[in-house]
Formats: sequence, structure tokens, C-alpha cells
Amino acid sequence: MQTALAAEHAAVYGYGVLGGRLRGALQQAAKTYWDAHRAQRDKLVSILSVRPVAAAAGYRLPVKVTNARSAARLAAALEDDLVPAYVGLAGAPAADLRVFAADSAERAMARSAKWRASAGDGAPSAPFPGLPSTALSPRPEPGE
Repeated sequence: MQTALAAEHAAVYGYGVLGGRLRGALQQAAKTYWDAHRAQRDKLVSILSVRPVAAAAGYRLPVKVTNARSAARLAAALEDDLVPAYVGLAGAPAADLRVFAADSAERAMARSAKWRASAGDGAPSAPFPGLPSTALSPRPEPGE
């Protein structure tokens, strides 16, 4: 959960940076997603039973934001970074936490796809960025 929380901290920061380069519907989408990431961060903090990892004062962002296109690319990258954090959490023993993690990974991938389309970019080369290809291969049934 700490990994997912750290990724949410980075997303909140990154959306704060990129929002200033957007206008109209894209700016509204960025604000909506920024609010969603803040709520997700707060939810993770509320369910942690240990001291939550703190947000950094600043983050090294994977995309330099200079215009609307690069802002959309940064948003896609932030969402991509959330996927492996939540997929890692999907193996938790508690069923409700597994559902939360799977839903969160799915939502991050959907947001990433929307931002990629806004930037004029295609789909990512990997179906789930950050996951090794072996994690995506079908597992043999016992006895095969």
C-alpha cells in the first residue's frame, strides 16, 4: 500500500504541474483527475495501519511540460506509473483490498489511454506498463 500511496503522491504533484498548461475540457479533466488522485491518496492513508509514506517536497517528472501536448503526455506517464503500484497490491490477502487495487489499476490505464489520445499518441507498447511480460502470460492449470 505504501508503493501505491507514493505513486498517488507523485500523481497529485504532477497534475498540479500540468494543469496550468491546459485549457477548456482538458483542464477540467485534469482537475477532475487531480481531485480523484487526492481522494485516492486520502483513502490509502485511511486504511494504512502503519505510518504512511510522506509526500516529497518535489518530484522529478518524466516529461517536461511546455504545452498542452506535453501536459497530456505527463498525465499519461503519471497514470502509467500507478498501474504497477496497484497491480502489486492486487495480491493482498483481503478481498476488498484486491478489488480496490484491481479497480484502481484499471482506472489508471483508462485515464492513461485518454491522455495519450489527447496528446495524439498511440497506445503504450506494453498492455500493463511496469509489469514483466511473464506476469501477463496465462498460467498452466495444475496437472498440465
